[in-house]
Amino acid sequence: MKSIILVAVSLVVLYGCKQEQQPVISEIENDSTAVVETVMDTIVEVDIEKPIVKSTVQIKEELTSKGFKIFDYVDEKTKDTILMQQYFIAFLKRGPIRTQNEEESALIQKAHLEHLGKMYELGYADISGPFGDDGEIRGITIYNVPTQKMADSLAKADPAVKAGRIEIEIHPWWAAKGFPLR
Repeated sequence: MKSIILVAVSLVVLYGCKQEQQPVISEIENDSTAVVETVMDTIVEVDIEKPIVKSTVQIKEELTSKGFKIFDYVDEKTKDTILMQQYFIAFLKRGPIRTQNEEESALIQKAHLEHLGKMYELGYADISGPFGDDGEIRGITIYNVPTQKMADSLAKADPAVKAGRIEIEIHPWWAAKGFPLR
């Protein structure tokens, strides 16, 4: 008799648990449907910008209108038109005033790096970096501007140049437009 009662109670408990789970599952299904609808609404509202692909002619016209010097040639191997642009490479050389104490040097270096970061953000400089030795030439910056005068002006606005810790030597430099570093 005890075993029959035990089996009956077990069945009632199992049946009761099974019925309690069903509303919970349907609530979860309803909630998840609402979440999916919300996510779908969000996804639909997101506007994904596709990169604008410009032809070589469009790029040439744009650069020329901004005052950049350019030329192009046809690569014999690939038959692609290669567009060359004049950039300006600034050699950052050891300056005559290097007597600042450690704290002053650190502040000048911080301002120097902020300046280079700003040049990059504004699109005036494409790449900057120090050399790995302790020579007279401390590093380079490649300016993406139309004139040497503009590159010189931007380079001389560097706080490290103003403080005399580095000097600038700028040269015109040609590179293929859009080619990545490897």
